[in-house]
Amino acid sequence: TLPLLFLNLGGEMLYILDQRLRAQSIPGEKARKDEWTDVDRKRVMNDIITTMFNKKFMEELFKPQELYSKKALRTVYDRLAHASIMRLNQASMDKLYDLMTMAFKYQVLLCPRPKDILLVTFNHLDAIKDFIRDSPGILNQVDETVRQLIETYSCLSAGEFQLIRQTLLIFFQDMHIRVSIFLKDKVQNSNGRFVLPISGPVPWGTEVPGLIRVFNHNGDEVKRTEFTTGGNYVTPQREGSFDLYGDRVLKLGTNMYSVSRPVETHMSGSSKNLASHAKENIVPNPLAKEELNFLARLLGGLEVKKPGGSETGFRLNLFTTDEEEEHAALTRPEELSYKVINIEATQEPARRAELSRILGELEVAEPRPASSGKGEDLLALMDGL
Repeated sequence: TLPLLFLNLGGEMLYILDQRLRAQSIPGEKARKDEWTDVDRKRVMNDIITTMFNKKFMEELFKPQELYSKKALRTVYDRLAHASIMRLNQASMDKLYDLMTMAFKYQVLLCPRPKDILLVTFNHLDAIKDFIRDSPGILNQVDETVRQLIETYSCLSAGEFQLIRQTLLIFFQDMHIRVSIFLKDKVQNSNGRFVLPISGPVPWGTEVPGLIRVFNHNGDEVKRTEFTTGGNYVTPQREGSFDLYGDRVLKLGTNMYSVSRPVETHMSGSSKNLASHAKENIVPNPLAKEELNFLARLLGGLEVKKPGGSETGFRLNLFTTDEEEEHAALTRPEELSYKVINIEATQEPARRAELSRILGELEVAEPRPASSGKGEDLLALMDGL
């Protein structure tokens, strides 16, 4: 499940960043030194995509392994979002992650059949390739990931895809953050829960409901009965392409920010209450050190680019104004905020000392089974990137 979760959330992150960078960009000849230009936007997108699709990182991602805890995955995206000259403060990073998770949760819920999650992933990767179409080297990195997806998932059964879908839905369970786009389109209720349609195309390979057929012991059809359904169903014209290039047919996972729409989130009262009831245990988990060690090796490959010389990092605000961003930072429930852990992964002794120091502060949401050791040696390769 991990590669599909990471790639789809990463795709949503790139959609949002591209939309906000375009909204805040100033023509190059008019921009001050501290203002965004289209050149800066392309640089940020290229840097993040290059880091995200690093060959060794992708090799590690596709190794069979447990799904990360929510906080561990969030930490990876914190590092990834800052892999260029762009800087996000805590409130904007919270908002970015909220938008990413709710968008992909909605896509998983709407998938006509579990296997279509792979088509959603291809839609994200196709859009990412469009972002870097002028950079053949980076484009090749993304194409290589698509090939890995095809190789890894093309042989899975429908039952295995159903297990993947269930795992994703368990990951998103109890996340009910209100998003303005979904609220305006009336696909999300005021309590943050999604409204699922009862009409539309049925999954590929299935028939439109409304007919009952009865067969005898020889397998011959002996009776037909029609009934009225509660929805308006249609048969899909064709199946989406699972190849490197092709028509995916399914529109889930495409860029919903491609038209000019405000990017906003609202915390509903019910979401805050749910978060309070689901507050994570602050007692250090006995498996926390193992997860930290695992995460530190992985993050060693996600280098945060520090502006060189006199160059300063550009700050991106996902809110309409700085005042809104400051207000969100002050009013956000403490249990929904994340502590960003900066791990120095260049030297083993220093890393161990840092892990030991922060071990008592780490809150782990879900206990993970003891590691089998598979993949840990390969994770160590990330330190050399």
